Amino acid sequence: MLQIYNTLSRSKQAFKPIEPGKVKMYVCGMTVYDFCHIGHARVMIVFDMVVRWLRVSGYEVVYVRNITDIDDKIINRAVENGEPISVLTQRFIDAMHADSDELGLMHPDHEPRATDYITQMQGIIGRLIEKELAYQGEDGDVNFAVRLFPEYGRLSGKSLDELNAGERVAVGGGKRDPLDFVLWKSAKAEEPVDTRWKSPWGEGRPGWHIECSAMSCDLLGEHFDIHGGGADLQFPHHENEIAQSEGALYGRDHQANDQPFVNYWMHNGHIRVNEEKMSKSLGNFFLIRDVLKNFDPEVLRFFMLRAHYRSPINYSDAQLEEARAGLVRLYTALAHVSVSDQSVDPHSPWAKRFADAMNDDFNTPEAIAALFDLASEVNRAQGEERMRLASVLKGLAGTLNFLQRDPTDFLQAGSRSDVVGLSADAIEAQIAARVTAKQAKDFAAADLIRKNLLEQGVVLEDKPGGLTEWRRS
Repeated sequence: MLQIYNTLSRSKQAFKPIEPGKVKMYVCGMTVYDFCHIGHARVMIVFDMVVRWLRVSGYEVVYVRNITDIDDKIINRAVENGEPISVLTQRFIDAMHADSDELGLMHPDHEPRATDYITQMQGIIGRLIEKELAYQGEDGDVNFAVRLFPEYGRLSGKSLDELNAGERVAVGGGKRDPLDFVLWKSAKAEEPVDTRWKSPWGEGRPGWHIECSAMSCDLLGEHFDIHGGGADLQFPHHENEIAQSEGALYGRDHQANDQPFVNYWMHNGHIRVNEEKMSKSLGNFFLIRDVLKNFDPEVLRFFMLRAHYRSPINYSDAQLEEARAGLVRLYTALAHVSVSDQSVDPHSPWAKRFADAMNDDFNTPEAIAALFDLASEVNRAQGEERMRLASVLKGLAGTLNFLQRDPTDFLQAGSRSDVVGLSADAIEAQIAARVTAKQAKDFAAADLIRKNLLEQGVVLEDKPGGLTEWRRS
């Protein structure tokens, strides 16, 4: 049975969907004012993996990932560029889709944009005001009254007193308490006209947190199975989602046995770069499209899933090269083996080991370790047994979208940074020259050709029958 680590309970729990056989999942997506970076890549890759495994396990999954297309950063960037909000956001939505497609990721079933859900957001805000959990301040902003929601802090494990002690925002403007957060921002005179909507509280725009409650509840219902996102969203974003969603549903009389907004909260770990936090100020900020100029998309996916999704991960070119070497080892096991049937007997020991790992809170490191051990068995086997094991290897890896390409194509492609390396035709010419040297019994010349090719990142492998195969190291 699938076990999922639930951030809310701080423990692994047996997964029981609300509706048998069906899973409703919402993941916080991107704020589209710039190109996606490798932190975004981890979120996309992790929850793509989760959806794939849920579907392989027989669940019917509805996967929702939102797009934040109205936000202070978006407004500031559009003003700097002198362009409409919609033009800016569409450009970066298109770029996000291009990055996702190159990474080989599935599209979510629904990809709602915040600006299409203003009415639903206003509806939730109105309910919160009616239930006396929200108020309009003197500055026109509508805020959520955190202290009136007794369950606040449950997800992050922070008490109100702890939060208050760490709060540096002075009470002023429209807030009654520094812990309160904005639901609706009153429009400012200097802001562009395409950043404001009419509302019962005057012209303005939604706060960041309210959009996810509106979109998830509209598409999945007020009670659904899984909510995911990066670890940085656990507080305050997801904490605020719970407060405003359950507050709108139950009011101030929220009881402990009331159905929660979400049953399972999943958070993927941070990415560090050379053991430092990734940030623009440190100059260690990497865009997906820049990384993919040097590394194959499958390598980046493999790198991300070699680590458990909840663990922090250290990003570096050396780590990506190590991931590529791992994929080379797996693809090498499939080279020159006929794999026509990828169906996997679920009762086979390899399938069981793989499934046990994935059902243990999506333990991809252990699942990938099983693939490496299986690859070793493929290399040792002969004849039909080798074909059978290779089919199992490709089939299991396919559930994570690995090893689905022609092995020779992958092995000869090398790193994308090898743009100044030898072409395939040049390599074949050197191999032909080596064959000629060997036929002339000039073994020193043949060895020199092998050595020179190796120094340029090309590995030769002599096979029975006088054939020589090559791959990039």
